[in-house]
Order: sequence, then structure tokens, then C-alpha cells
Amino acid sequence: MRDNRFLVIIAHPKLGRIGRFGISHLGLQVAASFALLALLAVIGLAGGYFKHAKENDRLLSQSEALREEYESLVLSSQERDKQLASLSSLAYQVSIAYGIQRDAPEADDAFGADPIPAYYASMNQYDRLQDAVDRSSVGGSILLANSTPSIWPVKGYITSTYGKRQDPFNGKGVFHSGMDISAPYGSPVRATANGFVSMAGWDAGLGNCVKIVHGKNGFSTTYGHLKEYLVRPGQAVQRGELIGFVGSTGRTTGAHVHYEVKSKGLTVNPYRYLKSKPSTYRVSRAD
Repeated sequence: MRDNRFLVIIAHPKLGRIGRFGISHLGLQVAASFALLALLAVIGLAGGYFKHAKENDRLLSQSEALREEYESLVLSSQERDKQLASLSSLAYQVSIAYGIQRDAPEADDAFGADPIPAYYASMNQYDRLQDAVDRSSVGGSILLANSTPSIWPVKGYITSTYGKRQDPFNGKGVFHSGMDISAPYGSPVRATANGFVSMAGWDAGLGNCVKIVHGKNGFSTTYGHLKEYLVRPGQAVQRGELIGFVGSTGRTTGAHVHYEVKSKGLTVNPYRYLKSKPSTYRVSRAD
């Protein structure tokens, strides 16, 4: 009869044979199967562990990104609330000075859950004050003229005009909503018309930035990439008043001012509102 077993002999080089035992073919197959299953189980567990660890890293990364976005939104909201508070306070003080009564609902609800009505309440109050000044002043037309942007914000040269251009960072075609005026770092930047500061703070693209609204005529101006700004939200400024200094903050390749003009909420070419220059100046230079 054929013996279906493997014979294993254990021997020592000096002592000779120590012992022997037999392993059946079936037992060897069962042992090999268990070993293979154990190996597959270890591989599966290791793969699951690494997949779980990778998923944890992804979730942690998303959680950190969401946390940073939330903190940025909180800071933006706080900055907006401060600006609205300054505008509302200024409008209230000026209304008292001119003897104009402010509507009670605007005063009570200006800082409720929704800040948008507060902003428009402040701007409507400003417009009413501007109307009162225009009606009471012989020089009302002069006041309107002074609230129209018409001087250069800084002495320098235009390096990028309004309209289509290539993005200096990626070379793609983009629309440039203002014009860039190059000037030495730290040069004075001035308001181009009378108005009130609606924003003075940090902007992701424009860096240190000042925005001014110019009343009932619908104009507003923006001054970006400043080294620093000297005004605060709600502050009244006059044409030619110093509001900051040329810098290179934000998304920029060098020291300059991004100057932007809006009319009734839409951007327009700022160059059309600049006063004509003496013939001794190049057309692109600010005096």
C-alpha cells in the first residue's frame, strides 16, 4: 500500500538522527491553506489601515481649510460691522448738526441680524444730508463738482490701463477694472473727490485698501496696494486730502496704486475723469 505522507527526519551532525515524523499530504495542504489565508488577512488589514489613515489625513486637511475659511469670514464680518457702525454714527452726528431728524426704524434696526439694511440706511441718510446741503448752499453745483473724481490720486506713470489685459502672474487674459499708477514706494496717495470712507482695511487682492463713496452723484473710488492708510470707515475726506502711501501689498508685482472708479455701481475708465495735463507733461503722467 502506498504511503501518502511526507517523512521529516531531524538529525544532528554529531549526534546523528534524533527523531522523525510524518506529515500527510492532506495536512500539508490544510496548513498551506491556513498560511495563505493568514497572509491575505494581514494584507487586507494593512491595506485597510493605510486607506483609513489616508482618509483621516484628507478629513483633517478639509477640517483645517474649513476652520481657516470660517475664521476669515468671522474677521470679514467683524470688519464690516465696524464700518457700518462708523457710517451710521457719522450720519447720525451730521444729521443732528444740520437739524435733520433721522427715521426711528433705521436707528433701531441698523445693527440687527441683517447688516445690509443698515448699510443702505446709512447711505440714504448721507444722500438726504447731501440734498439738504445742496439746497441750502448757493454753491450746490460746486459741491457736486467737488464730489466727482477729477484729480490724480498719486504722482506717477500709468503702467496698466483699464480694460482687457494679460494677468501678470499667469499670462491669461483678464479684465482690469481700474488702472495702475506706478510711483516710488511711500509716495502720498490723495482722495480724488469729496466723500466718506466706506472701507479702510485689508483686501485679499488689493492688500491695504481704501474705498470712498462720493454721495448722490453715484461715484465711488478705490485705492489699492497701499503701504498704509491714514483714514477710517465713516470719515469725511476732501479732494486732495492725504489718505495713505504707495505700497506693494496684496497681489502685486511692485510699488503702485490700483485706482478704480465706479459710477452707479459699475466700473468705468478712470482716465476719462482726470483733469487735462499741462503740455510739458507726458499724457500718462500725474502732476
